Amino acid sequence: MREGYEGTGPGAITPDGCAVELYARLPVGDEPDIIAAAVPAGARVLELGSGVGRMTHALLQRGFDVTAVDESAEMLERVRGARTICDSIERLDLGETFDVVLLASFLVHAGDVEVRRGMLRTCVRHLAKGGCVLIQREGEDYHSNVPRERVDPAGFTVRIVSAEPVGDGVNSVRAEYMFPDAVWTQTFRARPLTRQQFEEALGEAGLRVDHYLTEDRMWVRAVPATDNRPRK
Repeated sequence: MREGYEGTGPGAITPDGCAVELYARLPVGDEPDIIAAAVPAGARVLELGSGVGRMTHALLQRGFDVTAVDESAEMLERVRGARTICDSIERLDLGETFDVVLLASFLVHAGDVEVRRGMLRTCVRHLAKGGCVLIQREGEDYHSNVPRERVDPAGFTVRIVSAEPVGDGVNSVRAEYMFPDAVWTQTFRARPLTRQQFEEALGEAGLRVDHYLTEDRMWVRAVPATDNRPRK
């Protein structure tokens, strides 16, 4: 288990506190549609932090060629139809490139700056010429609007119980997932990033924002900073 990370509940728990059984239950939202609208049809996608394949499977159904990467072998056992690679994102070096590199699940907000830098370097290292990186950011009130809860139409409740500072601009976040027959919790460390801080982090890695894909600016398409296409 990584320092500052913890998970409870039935089944296997990954090093960052994620419960495999929980993520196997969570429904996929509109993320695959956002991704599909932002990249060429049939693109080769490197999905970093795929988990059990919620988005992997949806992207495969839309005709994409997906390579799924996760540090948890237990997570990857649930992935069907995609090439899978068990490795840490920040150390990954496959020696090949992809049309699209996907970094979802707020991974860009890793509490450890060096982990974030390593992840973004991995994105750049695996990006084909003319390709793009799709990144999911936290909502702007993710750390301030707490506690809060959401009742999912599928019949479970998600609670963000707390976001407590632990130093160096990092918060310890505690989440609860309550189902009729089981409860899971996850505690993890996350670094809030303003829009400016996020864009500076991209610039440090040699990337720039090409387009904010959603009105809340949570989904971003980034390209190499040397790409001179007009910015939106």
